[in-house]
Amino acid sequence: MRGLELAEQCWAEWGRLMVSQHFGPYEDRIAAGLVGEGSECFGFDDELSRDHDWASGFCMWLTEDDLALFGEDLQERYDVACREFCTPPSGVVDPNAGKRRGVFGVKAFYSRFIYYDHVPQTLAEWRSLPEAYLATATNGKVFSDPLGEFTAFREGLLAFYPEDVRLKKLAARCAAAAQAGQYNYGRCIARGELVAAHSALTAFAEAAMSITYLLNKRYRPFYKWMHRGVADLPVLGASCHGILADLFADTGAGGCQTATEAGSPADKATLIEELSAAIGQELVKEGLSESDGDFLMDHAYSVQDRIEDEELRCLHVMAE
Repeated sequence: MRGLELAEQCWAEWGRLMVSQHFGPYEDRIAAGLVGEGSECFGFDDELSRDHDWASGFCMWLTEDDLALFGEDLQERYDVACREFCTPPSGVVDPNAGKRRGVFGVKAFYSRFIYYDHVPQTLAEWRSLPEAYLATATNGKVFSDPLGEFTAFREGLLAFYPEDVRLKKLAARCAAAAQAGQYNYGRCIARGELVAAHSALTAFAEAAMSITYLLNKRYRPFYKWMHRGVADLPVLGASCHGILADLFADTGAGGCQTATEAGSPADKATLIEELSAAIGQELVKEGLSESDGDFLMDHAYSVQDRIEDEELRCLHVMAE
């Protein structure tokens, strides 16, 4: 059983009863779920995940007033119940990982990831947020939220970036994909700069995946989970996942293969162009670009021209 399922089972089997028995007057003020750091919150955990920072249990979120009123008592009750019912960590727990389960204040929980105790209101606030932390703050599942405060904050973030911010990020990442993959990869190969060529492939892949997340209005997660997560996205997800898997097929479970065995630089360049063309076609289909070619730098400028905010529209195309 994966961690998210286990957390919901814990809430259903003993968490809800604990709250009802010991905090009855407040049970309609306590939200519960599992959101935050760890592969289990994304639903990506497996047996290997359990070697560190993995355990059963769940989160409970309170308003700041309620946290001061009974938060400490709730945490103590939770700790006692966990010792009796929870699966203990099966691997090393990083002392720097921070608290991942138990009782939190709603505002403190979100501000830990996005730096603000409120849903961002301005373009500048939205642009300042690390995208992987937005993914972390909005992953997982809320099991119960009778008061609705935690969910209201969550839904404000899940509504995604203001459109001008999304367009600026799309433009910047189209430019990055064009520069790294369509332009620099071949030049690095021609010069025999193989390390730089691999760096260009990685930069292209990251930009292409990021574009796919933005097209789906989903926050991209930590780099380790970007490729895993992109496969589930309805817009270009399967194509992006498959093409990038082929692009990096020179490293397999059995060890490294040669570039010839995995695909020549020309083959990789073809895959880069295939994914770039698919991205460009989707941008045109959604009315985000008027470029009629496959070069993503041209699409980057076309996307940027659609930004309404003048200050944002006048930034360098590669600035986010």
